[in-house]
Amino acid sequence: MAGFNIDVPHQLGQEEATNRLKGFFGKVREKYQGQVTDLEEAWDDNMLTFSFKTYGFAIKGKGTVLAESIKFEGDLPFAAIAFKGKIEQSIHDELVKAMS
Repeated sequence: MAGFNIDVPHQLGQEEATNRLKGFFGKVREKYQGQVTDLEEAWDDNMLTFSFKTYGFAIKGKGTVLAESIKFEGDLPFAAIAFKGKIEQSIHDELVKAMS
């Protein structure tokens, strides 16, 4: 499995960033109905574990909300390596919007 790492800085503080991120997956579910399925999230304080499928690829990972940034890391199936940059960029862009 290939990995991905995404780091998004913010100036919201840990609590507000966590609250925004908790609403993030609902928005992703609505916006990308035809592209993202089986979206699951579980929270433990400021730590998130998530999984979803996109274009037949299963993606899973974890996110950590810190006082000044959000860090996402996870696994991509080998077959999705060609799309790694696009997947990372899409997640990054959506996180930036959520933190704005």
